[in-house]
Amino acid sequence: MTSKTREEYMQMFAADGTVLLHPDRPQAKYRPMRAVRNFRMLMKDKEDTAAVFRIFESLPSKDFLPRIAGLALSEQGETLRQTEPRLPEILDDHAELRRTPKGSLAHAYCDFMEAEGLTAAGLVAEAERSGRPRFPDLVEWYLNRSRDTHDLFHVLTGYGRDALGEASVLLFTHGQNPSQGHLLIGYAGAANIKKMAKGTKAPVFGAVREAHRIGKGAPPLIAQPIRELLERPLEDVRAALRIPSPVNYRECHRVWKAEGIDPYNLLASRAPAEPELLAA
Repeated sequence: MTSKTREEYMQMFAADGTVLLHPDRPQAKYRPMRAVRNFRMLMKDKEDTAAVFRIFESLPSKDFLPRIAGLALSEQGETLRQTEPRLPEILDDHAELRRTPKGSLAHAYCDFMEAEGLTAAGLVAEAERSGRPRFPDLVEWYLNRSRDTHDLFHVLTGYGRDALGEASVLLFTHGQNPSQGHLLIGYAGAANIKKMAKGTKAPVFGAVREAHRIGKGAPPLIAQPIRELLERPLEDVRAALRIPSPVNYRECHRVWKAEGIDPYNLLASRAPAEPELLAA
């Protein structure tokens, strides 16, 4: 799609009349220092999801609007908006999702969310804590869909909610939906992990680079019919989306276990290696 002015995007509409860019939506401003401040907050508390959203707001992508227009105004985008207007209502209905066959993406998603004590509605609430105003346009639909598929990325890729897993998911996401926010959190987060796990032999940067590469090679999840994917076997979905096993991420966990490092608490003291680990 050729480059357009902001005013031209305000004149673009979906078939149902929804404008692509609402005229009252503030123009995104590039604020790198605000992004850095929020990154530091995130490093102190990786559960500070509001800081993540503020980082993305502070580092807007130049091709953001063309990307939204390319999906939202396409036939595929029109279908998604009609069939899946709000993903949290689908994703939080675990009773319905559990009716799918065992081994489905839906079952894996429910297992993950229930084990972690998470809900899609909870992620919505965290996003609203950032104070971002909402507007009835296609940008809002795209932002919401990007947010609501985050935990599906964890399930599909196999990356956990430890610091390295979150950094890896964000770099996987950058491969699909590029923004400097993903790069900042992903690579600076990996550097911080190396610093905390001082002297580790785990391939931390190999893991995040692998995640970035896998994300680039996979078709965008945001453009997929999520309801249909949820019904399919997890391994079939991974194969269809070209998402292989995260080899380096799993190697990091293996090495950390041998080094007595807890990936969910990298600042914890190293425990003496058990004899069986040394012999492995």
